[in-house]
Amino acid sequence: MISEAPTKKPGLKGLKNIKRKAIGGVQEELVKTRFFQPDQPLPLVVEPAVAGVDLTTWATNNRTWLERNLAQYGCLLFRGFTIAGANEFEHFIAAVSGEPLEYRERSSPRSQVSGNIYTSTDYPADQPIFLHNENSYSHTWPLKIFFFCATEPETGGETPLADVRKVLEHLSPATRARFAEKGVMYVRNLSDELGLSWPTVFQTHDRAAVEAYCTKAGYDFTWRGENGLQTRRTARAIINHVKSGEPLWFNHATFFHVTTLEPATRDALLALYAEEDLPNNTYYGDGSSLEPATLDELRRAYQQETVAFPWQKGDLLMLDNMLVAHARRPFTGPRKILTGMAEPFRYQDLREVAQ
Repeated sequence: MISEAPTKKPGLKGLKNIKRKAIGGVQEELVKTRFFQPDQPLPLVVEPAVAGVDLTTWATNNRTWLERNLAQYGCLLFRGFTIAGANEFEHFIAAVSGEPLEYRERSSPRSQVSGNIYTSTDYPADQPIFLHNENSYSHTWPLKIFFFCATEPETGGETPLADVRKVLEHLSPATRARFAEKGVMYVRNLSDELGLSWPTVFQTHDRAAVEAYCTKAGYDFTWRGENGLQTRRTARAIINHVKSGEPLWFNHATFFHVTTLEPATRDALLALYAEEDLPNNTYYGDGSSLEPATLDELRRAYQQETVAFPWQKGDLLMLDNMLVAHARRPFTGPRKILTGMAEPFRYQDLREVAQ
């Protein structure tokens, strides 16, 4: 694990004589905002308007502005601020959203960097990662997810984004109605053979603890042989945002389905495993198969809303995890993007909010 010594953050003393005009709670002279393109409001880029602005201090003093703009755009990209590394990144998350969360019920390999700051993923550089909302397959997910560019890639390596409010709008009425009626089922086979093992996913070697977790979360589970575990979870595919009440396409139905994998990977898996034994796969909530045409429609809906920007060293990306899905493009060079999550929300509490 890499640890970094805390760094002293620059203050705003040098700016005390600047006349400040508050606009909606934000000191306008200290930051400026823009879009990458006039017709691309995702993400909203926030940059310092004067030298010496400490991002964590500014953000702490402007929480209302942050929340309002995050609710509108779904994603804020802080660019041009001085952020020393993982420790300062973690301090920012704690200041605006509370202490970062441990990565539990994992679905991708990550390395712990400092505290609850992790590498965004340890998948090979030549492999793309499809759009998804973090942990939407789980009974608990983070309302916020953050990314920090410690090392920008030589080429590629963007983190594509998609507003899932708009993804939902692209789906046909028939598809929406079908998922609203049936929901989605996630089937995961955790073993030492391929993908993640159950001790890695649940961060424990205690079978009783895993059984208690699954039971409390409402998962069906079956131990398979000496080292295998199958979990099955059924959930809604379309939910309402916990604050705004907006309808969202919030699930891993597309991401976990075997047909979304790159063709070579998909074909290799299907040659080795029966469908029910795949590391991850999805179905309608009643267990019936998702139609190929429906899966094509889902992928197309994501693609129609996909936007991307090139990473720059020091960039900090803040997402409303329920509003915006994220992905990863292949890259060359020593890319290092760190991630942290905050504000856990439980599926069982959604029932009260989304009625």
